[in-house]
Amino acid sequence: MTIPLSDLEKIAALTLEHYNQRADDFRDGTRDHDVSQNIAALLRHIQGTPPFAILDVGCGPGRDLRTFSKLGHTAIGVEGAARFVEMARADSGCEVWQQDFLQLDFPDSRFDGIFANAALFHIPSQELPRVLRQFHATLKPGGVLFSSNPRGGNEEGWNRGRYGAYHDLDAWRGFMADAGFAELEHYYRPEGLPRDQQPWLASVWRKQDR
Repeated sequence: MTIPLSDLEKIAALTLEHYNQRADDFRDGTRDHDVSQNIAALLRHIQGTPPFAILDVGCGPGRDLRTFSKLGHTAIGVEGAARFVEMARADSGCEVWQQDFLQLDFPDSRFDGIFANAALFHIPSQELPRVLRQFHATLKPGGVLFSSNPRGGNEEGWNRGRYGAYHDLDAWRGFMADAGFAELEHYYRPEGLPRDQQPWLASVWRKQDR
């Protein structure tokens, strides 16, 4: 079933409002989350000489923008929630673009890497191919995309005020391959736990010529 534009706009607006209303609590609750494994997974696959140009998709309050900057890279955030945009600009000192998944506007061949940590699962499945093609276009040749999403059985819908799509590995591989990406690695998080206690699927992909 195709989701009409009016419903897509509602999905985007209500999900972003959920975060806007809880922005301070979200920042406080995630400030100390350790995503160093994910950042390292992106950076080790980028070819060339640093510093790298990194696009942090769904950058939230700016925690990871600060990390990339401290590592010497040029990081730009993209975020739909207005409160997060304000926080990220203030806390990281980085450039942050306010855009949601319905109105992404990226320059061509700008970035060495895209970091999409806990962000892409909010995109309805029917819109995901378009968004991934936009990511493909904004990466430099051979650029790298990292994603981490809560995994599931390919169901989607509303979950506690937010819209989410919960893909398994095979489905995610299909979306990425169709968009022109080749898999570099994948793993489940948190580290060191049984698989049924690892709700996050992380994966790294290289842009292929199309």
